[in-house]
Amino acid sequence: MSSGHPAHEAHGSLTTRAALASVAVALFLLGLKGYAAWATGSVAMLGSLADTGLDLLASLITLYGVRIAAAPADRDHRFGHGKAEALAALAQVGIIAFSALGIGWRAFDRLLGGEETANAEYGIGVSALAVLATLGLLAYQRRVIARTRSVAIETDHVHYQSDLLLNLAVIAALVLDQYLGLTGADPVFGILIALWLLFGAWRASSRAVDQLMDREWPEEKRRRFVEVAARHPALKGLHDLRTRTSGAHDFVQFHVWVDPGMSVAEAHRVMDEVEHKLEAEFPGVEILIHIDPEGQVDQPGNKLAETDLTTAPEEQPDA
Repeated sequence: MSSGHPAHEAHGSLTTRAALASVAVALFLLGLKGYAAWATGSVAMLGSLADTGLDLLASLITLYGVRIAAAPADRDHRFGHGKAEALAALAQVGIIAFSALGIGWRAFDRLLGGEETANAEYGIGVSALAVLATLGLLAYQRRVIARTRSVAIETDHVHYQSDLLLNLAVIAALVLDQYLGLTGADPVFGILIALWLLFGAWRASSRAVDQLMDREWPEEKRRRFVEVAARHPALKGLHDLRTRTSGAHDFVQFHVWVDPGMSVAEAHRVMDEVEHKLEAEFPGVEILIHIDPEGQVDQPGNKLAETDLTTAPEEQPDA
């Protein structure tokens, strides 16, 4: 079994820095928006402030989650701690949904009450600064996600994408409400923001749930894995492929058919060669291979049903 520990350590360092950047941006924006919400009385700005406060809580949860996920496997967690990222992501989803419901309620109350906003220039200026800060954070998060595939940072990224739209919506609401005289624009934008946040929460939850439920890799990735493994001429076939992802950790196990006359030492050498080829194509993957003599068929009930990924080396191009 390959370990890939250096890759996992680099993943932990990158995700921790990304989470710290989110915390710093949230603290900066919380102070700015607190003043702007007080000065303008805007429900859209109040919703933006509430969302930023929850952003800070979500970013702290993300920081805690990625730090746990970066811890190496131990005696009680032999497969590592990668699912802490998925748990942190689900916590963020709950926070986003709570934020959306609170903003929606306040917007409806404001729409019915007919309260007016004031001092739009404060809200617009603060929101413009928030847009710039959020754009910088999103750019950094995209780089980290591309290198780590972190589900926690990806969910945080979705959250801050919503923040970007939220800040632009606040600017539009204040301009329409105070400068163009469209009374009611501010609470209407607040409702739209709430709906967008709910959609983002639903979208962000799917990958976290997939990891917690040990969903198989995407079909294309599984096929590519089989193609690389089956290139070795000593393998007579590959079956019972099982895959899953936990945080940054990919796990794979499968059965292979080999010549029944092959010695244990020779079979071990062949499996090492197969693992090395797979590591080159799938860095950091942890692999468990079960060797079967060619023609061996497991008894019903002792194995998963054959998949359409079952293959033999002659079906693949030569290495």
